[in-house]
Amino acid sequence: MRIEQNPLFRKVIVPWYDSKIACRVIIVCMLFALLFGLIGISTANATESYNDYIWIPVVLTVLSGIVLTAAIIRLVKQYK
Repeated sequence: MRIEQNPLFRKVIVPWYDSKIACRVIIVCMLFALLFGLIGISTANATESYNDYIWIPVVLTVLSGIVLTAAIIRLVKQYK
């Protein structure tokens, strides 16, 4: 019996972390993390004793921005 070369049931399997719902959840969570980091930066700037620790909200803001950008790119690629 010959195996069919191009069966009709063959579909691309999208991993759960690359689905549209997961990307949207990641985007919302990263927006909250980005906002939290920005508030932390403004608080650290306003308080003199916290100026040495401003690197923590800066790192949080940068990393959440990177993850947010990656999730938006994934979502745009799925819609195209």
